[in-house]
Amino acid sequence: MDASAVFNLVGQASYGALAAVALWGAYFVVLVMTRVNRKRFKTEDAQDKFVESIEPDLKRGDFDAVLKACEGEARALPMMVTFACKNKVFGFNKVRQMTLDRFQRDVIAELDYSIAWIVTVIKTAPMLGLFGTVVGMMGAFGKLASATNVSPSELAGDIRVALETTAIGLTIAIPLVMAMASIHNRIRHMQDLVGSGLARVLEAYKIGLAKIERSGRSGN
Repeated sequence: MDASAVFNLVGQASYGALAAVALWGAYFVVLVMTRVNRKRFKTEDAQDKFVESIEPDLKRGDFDAVLKACEGEARALPMMVTFACKNKVFGFNKVRQMTLDRFQRDVIAELDYSIAWIVTVIKTAPMLGLFGTVVGMMGAFGKLASATNVSPSELAGDIRVALETTAIGLTIAIPLVMAMASIHNRIRHMQDLVGSGLARVLEAYKIGLAKIERSGRSGN
């Protein structure tokens, strides 16, 4: 196999690599957006209705009723409420910090792992395109160096690969950059929404814990 054939093979392989990278990036974009939508309430009103439904039980210290209301919920706020109610023995201050840490670890960190793959694709796609460009130009110059008479059509194929791979790499990266901006906005909105809901929940939770402690002391 001569050098020209090798360059052609590598150039064609770069198309396959770019396609695989594009699919990988698209998969994680869909995955992250799906997870964000699954973890948050669609609107602030919907979240407020949920908080209002459990607030009286929290203030009464009826944590079993709260756990039942949150049962089977995959959204972040009900998950954090469940976690807080199950760990009430640690006291309010400890539970508050544990709940915030749990939100960062189980919700935000999980999203960050997937986002890291999107960032990797954004960086990799243009580099693969540049690799195809280098291979295409090497093939074109190789033909010029090895032949005394080279037709423009023979060079056009290598130059086309050089230009197309760069264009494809940018075509993959640019939409992913836009998708990342949308993802970050969705995550920030979710964090703000969960933060405001969690503040109300923890305030009611604190009142409920205090009632339980008072009733425990009076019972003794």
